[in-house]
Amino acid sequence: MAIDQLTAKIYNKLSKANLAGAEGKVAVQFNLTGKVTGVFYIEILNGVPSVMPYEYIDHDAIVSGSLTNIEKIVSGKLIPQVAVAEGKIKIEGNFDKVMLLAELMK
Repeated sequence: MAIDQLTAKIYNKLSKANLAGAEGKVAVQFNLTGKVTGVFYIEILNGVPSVMPYEYIDHDAIVSGSLTNIEKIVSGKLIPQVAVAEGKIKIEGNFDKVMLLAELMK
């Protein structure tokens, strides 16, 4: 899977999700590490999702991990808390906003 495929998958999931739990702003930047590197962000602003292939200066958190592990989390094959505990992803910043985002993508 390429970054553009992953970001499209995330956007499709979020555009169909009930985003009522994301009042205000949720902004998480993802830094991809490993064989495929890159950056993208997910922002939910007043219930409207955006997924863009850029850095987000005013992010709530940064999630770093491989494309494979991020895709597994998005697909529900890997639980974010387990991924953190096993060192498969790293979260800097507001952990609660990342978990809210993960919950919204279920």
